[in-house]
Amino acid sequence: MLITQELLNQVDALARKAGAAIMEIYGREFTVEQKEDKSPLTEADAAAHNMIVQGLVELPLKAPVLSEEDTAGFAGADEHGRYWLVDPLDGTKEFIKRNGEFTVNIALIEHGKPVLGVVYAPALNVGYMAAEGLGAFKYEGDGAPVAINVAEHQAGTPWRVVGSRSHGGGELPALLEKLGEHELVPMGSSLKLCLVAEHAADIYPRLGPTSLWDTGAAQCVVEQAGGTVVQLNGEPLSYANTREVLNPHFLVLGGKNPFGEL
Repeated sequence: MLITQELLNQVDALARKAGAAIMEIYGREFTVEQKEDKSPLTEADAAAHNMIVQGLVELPLKAPVLSEEDTAGFAGADEHGRYWLVDPLDGTKEFIKRNGEFTVNIALIEHGKPVLGVVYAPALNVGYMAAEGLGAFKYEGDGAPVAINVAEHQAGTPWRVVGSRSHGGGELPALLEKLGEHELVPMGSSLKLCLVAEHAADIYPRLGPTSLWDTGAAQCVVEQAGGTVVQLNGEPLSYANTREVLNPHFLVLGGKNPFGEL
């Protein structure tokens, strides 16, 4: 099925709607629970999940839904190799800290590859949207989406390296030493990948844990902006094996890989 601008707009509208529900809870007191893996869960996660799943069911493109908040309800991709991949609230720790750096992530996966992605940051009122054949775009508030593109790192300037606000990585200092002169750009949630997509950063090395739903939508944005998201061995980050929801370590690159194979 050819992905249309209308479908991309519909998914973006759904992400914004979920974002509005999240912001209603963000603006008041809310409870924080702990999941089995010790990660936090708020009522905003559940509210956004329910809204997105209901909205995806009503879209013309029908596909199973794999959401962080309902992994047990996912039986696998359909006969076309498609499924929706959802993180209703990516950056729950940022949400709890109230620093605004959390997102709604919705991606369409086809044969293991993200072919449509929407990342919406409701507290910042900033969104990114991309699809195969359509390109990658960023919008702020009610402004029109503007095309974004990655760019090669400029020789003679420090590398701009995106880092996580909530997750470090013991191997990261050694990797950065190989890179040479650099400056860290701290950011939460899937916005880290989007900074590379819009050329606000050169590279994002992720040497800590992430799950499929943390990266799928933003990976589409990066790839449609001309960048790459690769494992440390150079292979693309894949979404084909949904039985293993944890991603391997990876690099988000705006240009050539400065490390080669690690």
